[in-house]
Amino acid sequence: MATLHSAPRFTQIDGLKNTISNALGDHLVEAREEHGELLFHVQRGSIETALRTLRDDFEYQQLMEIAGVDYPNRNERFEVVYMLLSVTTNNRIMVKCRASEDTPVPTVTTLWPNAGWLEREVFDMYGVLFDGNTDLRRILTDYGFEGHPFRKDFPLTGYVELRYSEDEKRVVYEPVKLAQDLRQFDFMSPWEGADYVLPGDEKADMPPIDDPKTTESPKQTGAGEKADDKAAEKVSADAPAEKDGGPDAPPPEPTEDQPGRKKRVGKTTDTAKATKPKKGTD
Repeated sequence: MATLHSAPRFTQIDGLKNTISNALGDHLVEAREEHGELLFHVQRGSIETALRTLRDDFEYQQLMEIAGVDYPNRNERFEVVYMLLSVTTNNRIMVKCRASEDTPVPTVTTLWPNAGWLEREVFDMYGVLFDGNTDLRRILTDYGFEGHPFRKDFPLTGYVELRYSEDEKRVVYEPVKLAQDLRQFDFMSPWEGADYVLPGDEKADMPPIDDPKTTESPKQTGAGEKADDKAAEKVSADAPAEKDGGPDAPPPEPTEDQPGRKKRVGKTTDTAKATKPKKGTD
């Protein structure tokens, strides 16, 4: 028996973009559809108001995630993306705003308590400030960590490395020392390959495997009457085994004398009766 649910399996988004765009009004910068989901770009200062409208008027009850994106070439290099879920309509939308290093984004902890942890993560990884967050501290990196590791200009190896010192009996920070330089990749698909020849690939010019190599004459294989006659010759004609041995050679002499065995009773040797010696032979 099928179970009926109040929420549909999927929600049709036809017409939803225009409805939400009209509700957001001047707070909206851009609205578009990507990969079957709606994306709304709103003003940075209006993010709390826009999300409140989506929560109260359009039943997007849950804040699932807050993510950051870094575009170093832009004047406002960061994008803060809010991912909302409507349990009632079984639909997800994304709302984003732009920010720079010195332009804080209004906090949404007034709407969802879990936004405090999510905003701390974006602050830790990207350095985005959230105005109104009363506990904006690092959440993933270590104490005293410098910089924000998810920024595009942050070095892959970081600035310092830590280890436990047996001499000082504590964790110490040291400058990063690499045994070799980092490899530079062209970020191309390994299945398609690069447009240039990589070192070592110039040796890969081999005949096609689909075309098997065949011999047109016995000369190419080395076979023939001369090869058969030469193969019949004995290479070890003067070897000791060839001189002393052969098909008619006598068996070797025994190395020690063995006493004669007593005759057994019967014609077979695998019965209990046959193992008994004849009477009077002892």
